[in-house]
Amino acid sequence: MCNYKEAREECNKAPESDLKNRLMLHIAQKLSDEKTLMEYHEQLRDSSVPDQMCLAALHYARGHYEDATEIYKKIQAENKELLALNVYMALCYYKLDYFDVCLDLLSQYMTMTEPSIIGANLRACTTFQLYNGKTAEDELRMLEKVPHSGDLFQDNDLLRHNLVVLRNGENAMQMFPPLVDVIPEAKLNLVIYHLKNQDIEEAFNIMKDVEPTAPKEYILKAIVHAVVGQHADSKEHLKVAQQLFQLVGGSSSECDTIPGRQCMASCFFLLKQFEDVLVYLRSIREFFLNDDDFNWNYGIALAATGDYKAAEESLQQIKSETYKTEYTYTSWLCKCYVMNGKPSLAWDLYVNMESSAESLSILSMLANDCYRMGHFYYAVKAFDVLERLDPDPEFFEGKRGAAVGVFQMVIAGKEQKEKLAEVISLITTTNNPQVSSSVTAIDRLYYQGIQKVGQGKQHGPLIHTCLLYTSDAADDSLRVDLGGRRIIKKKKKTKIK
Repeated sequence: MCNYKEAREECNKAPESDLKNRLMLHIAQKLSDEKTLMEYHEQLRDSSVPDQMCLAALHYARGHYEDATEIYKKIQAENKELLALNVYMALCYYKLDYFDVCLDLLSQYMTMTEPSIIGANLRACTTFQLYNGKTAEDELRMLEKVPHSGDLFQDNDLLRHNLVVLRNGENAMQMFPPLVDVIPEAKLNLVIYHLKNQDIEEAFNIMKDVEPTAPKEYILKAIVHAVVGQHADSKEHLKVAQQLFQLVGGSSSECDTIPGRQCMASCFFLLKQFEDVLVYLRSIREFFLNDDDFNWNYGIALAATGDYKAAEESLQQIKSETYKTEYTYTSWLCKCYVMNGKPSLAWDLYVNMESSAESLSILSMLANDCYRMGHFYYAVKAFDVLERLDPDPEFFEGKRGAAVGVFQMVIAGKEQKEKLAEVISLITTTNNPQVSSSVTAIDRLYYQGIQKVGQGKQHGPLIHTCLLYTSDAADDSLRVDLGGRRIIKKKKKTKIK
């Protein structure tokens, strides 16, 4: 009933005993009364199995899972008949993300005893972490074969809560709110549910008053601040997120865990220190090869450091159609295509976008990056569309400079002659007084180049002297800022996405 103060009053009425000492110890833990907790802690006896079990439970409650495991191992070595110790150790290993060890301990226990709700639930949770919700739910449904009265799943808060998780949030708003004060994870999962459904304000309102005491609580609070900061462009929220990620990732208990390294990667991502991001992501990559969230962050970090080939491969591994429609994804993938010599694929991505401010930004990026990389044909096409949307003289200058680049490529035999004809057609449709002279110059130089090539003369010098036009547009402020937006979701996750 969570009435800890009333429980303390009643317990104080009882005569002194080992049982009273153990009970008062845990009440003090629940009330965060450290002074009283230490007084009762000192009265625990090393030779008493119940006292040591109580101490192990206290370690577990405070997140000291290694300490709890050591006590359980010591007790089990001297008391082989205490089979339930396997479940207690499995709980600790689950919290430490050693899921294979957890399943092994549960198997030892469940093959020697009747199925239990705690054991079956823990095995289902572990299966969920290793595989998926459907497989995990099948594990939980094994309990239906055990004789019981009433509706097992409706009568058990823990099972009802976990079924919602295994079903990816189905009926979350009906199940989670009433369980917030009963099951600690219910509040966290409610926050995650709101984040998944883009209800950022509600997620923040729930989490803002939560004082984290466990790593997952710190991580979730960091994620909420990061999402709020990104959507509201709030440096304050982003700074809080960065500090919380660093707090977890830099702690001695989490620094070498997968969540800890995810946190450090997220911290450096927010600081835009992408070389450091890659150090941490590479150390855990083998565990997330098919994870969309990981591939998103890994791909952006690679692109931000100039490794466009690996970045393209990572971004193309993302399967979520929702992610693929996001501006950040399209921007980075377009940039990777251009930098990897695949401008046609980048152009196709742009063409398939709906007209918007975001598509205009990508078009501007294509025009400038294609120009820089020598993909002049697509630079002409991009600058042409920009000029049609906004008759800025710089767009014509960019288009004209790129057209000369196409001419050079044709003379060098690196581009089809038909492309030059298309480029000239694009230039002649422009309402600009310099069009006539530009086209005439290109035509004249083209035929001169053909004649000289036909006479056996080298066309290298001709190509060099054909740099008649340059474009300041390729170096102006039109360049798109492709700052990454998404942060590491817990396995998230926690799940965090």
